[in-house]
Amino acid sequence: MSNEKPEARYQRLAADYRKRIAARLKADYGFRPDFVALLLIQDDQEMLQLVREKEPEAWTEIAGLVTELKERLDEPPAYLIARYYQARASRLAAETICCQKRSAVADFQLQLSRLMINPVTGLPILFLILYFGLYLFVGRFGAGVLVDLLEEHLFNQRLTPWLTGASNRWLPWPALRELFTGEYGIITLGVRYAVALILPIVTTFFLAFAVLEDTGYLPRLALLLDRFFKKIGLTGRAVIPLVLGLGCDTMATLVTRTLPTRRERFIATLLLALAVPCAAQLGVIFSLLAEKPAGIAVWAMIILAVFLLAGFLASRLVPGDPPDFYLEIPLLRRPLFSNILVKTGARIKWYFLEIMPMFIFASLLIWAGRLSHLFDLLVRILTFPVRWLGLPAETAVAFLFGFFRRDYGAGGLYDLKKAGLLSGNQLLVAAVTLTLFLPCVAQFLMNIKERGWKVGVSISIFTLFFSFTVGFFLNLGLNLLGINL
Repeated sequence: MSNEKPEARYQRLAADYRKRIAARLKADYGFRPDFVALLLIQDDQEMLQLVREKEPEAWTEIAGLVTELKERLDEPPAYLIARYYQARASRLAAETICCQKRSAVADFQLQLSRLMINPVTGLPILFLILYFGLYLFVGRFGAGVLVDLLEEHLFNQRLTPWLTGASNRWLPWPALRELFTGEYGIITLGVRYAVALILPIVTTFFLAFAVLEDTGYLPRLALLLDRFFKKIGLTGRAVIPLVLGLGCDTMATLVTRTLPTRRERFIATLLLALAVPCAAQLGVIFSLLAEKPAGIAVWAMIILAVFLLAGFLASRLVPGDPPDFYLEIPLLRRPLFSNILVKTGARIKWYFLEIMPMFIFASLLIWAGRLSHLFDLLVRILTFPVRWLGLPAETAVAFLFGFFRRDYGAGGLYDLKKAGLLSGNQLLVAAVTLTLFLPCVAQFLMNIKERGWKVGVSISIFTLFFSFTVGFFLNLGLNLLGINL
């Protein structure tokens, strides 16, 4: 048995067979014969076809030499060649590059980076980030403290009464007063929801997202979740649009363009429409269930289960090849305060320019629907499935709002909770159903724009029936088990 090292054996055999193959190449290929031979050894399909056409007499012998070399090597030639040149490049780099010894900070960053990628330690780190960044900062501080400050102290006690009085004095037409300061008016509903309920939540989310983005954590999260995401037909690259969906699903649907295959873009769009609540909706739901931690836990488990089940089934049913994934990992660093402010400011500007007008538009649609009684008809239709869920008829309005804006629907539940119309179980059922409910108008239109009208409409119909089905069985299970939150 030979004691020859694999690297030395490869170099000897490869050099010998390259010479023998090159000696049989007579045509002009625009490269040196030994380079052509190297491409043939690596199974380069274009070169194989070219040599087959230009060397018909010698082709059988050349192909035989390539096959003979493969049989004498323990690994595929292309792999061994790549290793050989990588080793050569590493030796050259070691001879020509002088590296300073890493500092203690650099060593700590390297170790922390490895902990973030390792599933054993990376998942607890992810849990801590979600708890402190999403639940406490966005859910408790943004949706609790800031929303209470703006909605109760600014709007309810100061702006809304003053604007309602001014409207009653200066606008003699009831329909026009209803448009601006009525129950669903532009100011009392659209502006109040956009500024007092939604703005604090999306601002705190954008701040938390900018911090994670600037530290370099998101690429590591992509690596951490890559193997898990492959089970649902995606790769770690899908982390970016799915995490962005926790800010705004409409924006995230647009970002699915970065995914390389049509299959991945469809699965990501479906999951965003079905089981990824936006920051505003998420914050209001956390606020709704803030006094019932068990309700938040059940809600989270159900949404996660739906996310996994929908992704798993889609990965089995949607045709296409399994996705590949590679990603450059930047260095970890301390986030720069200026970067965080610039990124958060740009996204808040986007919110005011792109999303704020949609609140106004939704208020106009509701006003027109009420004048034409179409809104009342839709509410009456929604009353039937809402009652199947064990919810009061008033929640039908919140679900209809949910189509105009997901956060509108969550805000409607917030108002019903303040009025004392929902029990703990009803809050949980309503929160789960509304989270899985139809995508909002903006996301619906974006789905059609990105995936086509057939896919966009099909996703909406599926989410509509699926959400009420899950809500029905959740209510049934709570009643059968005698659970009261």
